[in-house]
Amino acid sequence: MAFIQQLVGRWHLVESKGFDEYMKELGVGMALRKMGAMAKPNCVITSDGKHLTIKTESTLKTTQFSCDLGEKFEATTADGRKTQTVCNFTNGALVQHQEWGGKETTITRKVEKWEISGGMRHEQCHLHSDL
Repeated sequence: MAFIQQLVGRWHLVESKGFDEYMKELGVGMALRKMGAMAKPNCVITSDGKHLTIKTESTLKTTQFSCDLGEKFEATTADGRKTQTVCNFTNGALVQHQEWGGKETTITRKVEKWEISGGMRHEQCHLHSDL
């Protein structure tokens, strides 16, 4: 059985596929997409079991949010979108669901073989990365 504590730690992005298409679907401009594609961020995850903090650090930008699992909160994404977000731990994965302006996206993080594998989904675009 997987627990959220397995995600706690400092993770470094190794590979990202389809991220430019994902950002384009979200409406991110070309200049920011190019900079984002070059970034290899670290992701620092802390949790006490219910309260969660995720900090994403790169040379481009550092973002952070904290929340209680299962409770909706307002978050600002790295590209400046203001979203209504909720995080849950479901089926061994941390699922972060964001909604804004009639759109939505889901970010999933799961530990597999000592790596975090994850995906981001927005309409038809998918991203797979190992942090």
